[in-house]
Amino acid sequence: MARRVVITGIGLICALGNTTSEVWKNLLAGQSGVGPITHFDAEQFNSRIAGEVKNFDPLNFVDKKEIRRMGRFIHLALGAADEAVRSSGLKMESEDATRVGVHIASGIGGFDVIEREHNNLLQGGPRKISPFFIPATIVNLAAGHVSIRYGAKGPNEAACTACTSSAHSVGDAFKIITRCDADVMIAGGTEAAITPMGVGGFAAMRALSQRNDDPQKASRPWDKDRDGFVIGEGAGIMVLEELEHAKARGANILAEIVGYGMSADAYHITAPAENGEGGFRVMTNAINDAKIQPSQVGYINAHGTSTDLGDKLETEAIKRTYGDHAYKLLVSSSKSMTGHVLGGTGGIEAAFTIMALHDQIVPPTINLDHPDEGCDLDYVPHTARPVKDMEYAMSNSFGFGGTNGCLLFRRWSEG
Repeated sequence: MARRVVITGIGLICALGNTTSEVWKNLLAGQSGVGPITHFDAEQFNSRIAGEVKNFDPLNFVDKKEIRRMGRFIHLALGAADEAVRSSGLKMESEDATRVGVHIASGIGGFDVIEREHNNLLQGGPRKISPFFIPATIVNLAAGHVSIRYGAKGPNEAACTACTSSAHSVGDAFKIITRCDADVMIAGGTEAAITPMGVGGFAAMRALSQRNDDPQKASRPWDKDRDGFVIGEGAGIMVLEELEHAKARGANILAEIVGYGMSADAYHITAPAENGEGGFRVMTNAINDAKIQPSQVGYINAHGTSTDLGDKLETEAIKRTYGDHAYKLLVSSSKSMTGHVLGGTGGIEAAFTIMALHDQIVPPTINLDHPDEGCDLDYVPHTARPVKDMEYAMSNSFGFGGTNGCLLFRRWSEG
């Protein structure tokens, strides 16, 4: 009999708050977390807005002497993991540590540290480079630090697949448990790329919104007046467990993960494949993995970045996947409020999808005032929507290089 996998804990930090409850409350209220950039002087940049994490103090999670030895993406991961593990009730002293693993993604890693240490090199020469530069920067050190923090000695990995990174980490963690390589996985993603090079690089691609005079209205998926995405930061971490393991310790089960799809566009380094072909295949793969019918899915937390091409092609992919049922689905983009957290976004949005199932309410897409031509699905504009008997929900993630990930969750019930 196949091993079933459930989610027992969630930790969220993003532009909407520093705890899961605060983030969820603000998301359902349709509150935007986007504002002027404060992490650096952005006066010379075309895009001067972002979804920054506010009032986050790494000292709550990291010793003072260790702070500069870690990139901000690691600080955020440790904060989100702390809440995820606490909320799950997992006690490592009661566990076989070799059966507990960590899979935490980042698309970019320690951009802040790279820029800081490069300045040190230019100003003082190679002797001024910190000996902690490399471990503070590389993508897998978020997973590494979380593993060390909890003594988790099972599989330890980190996906780095652009904006699909943490969807892949959650999906891969799911499969690690189903194939019996672990009983518990702490999984998700983290990103902190609101830096001069991070913002400047995406701005140079003309990917970012320039609605600097009205930041909270800047991220507007499917709206005809959208002009690019808003960069965000944060972390979304969850505890995945084999079902019988979770039951044996009396864990509070939030949802079951039942499907995971992957695909490649094999088309272009930044643009999605024509006709949403890659998105269509990845959603179909997740549905087939779950062994359900498309008509059983009630909600999609869309990738929905607020870019012209991406929004249209995701809509087309949904229509290809679901046929007539596409018009009965609820589809929303939480990036309208959080901004785009890049490699961390899949973990955050998977958590939103789980919470939508658990609480039977779908978060809205804000700023959708005038849907663009061809964007004609029910995107839950402006206001969260209560639902009844929603059994399955999906989370989509698509990344540069044509890498796609899709996660499918089921409302928890004993049946």
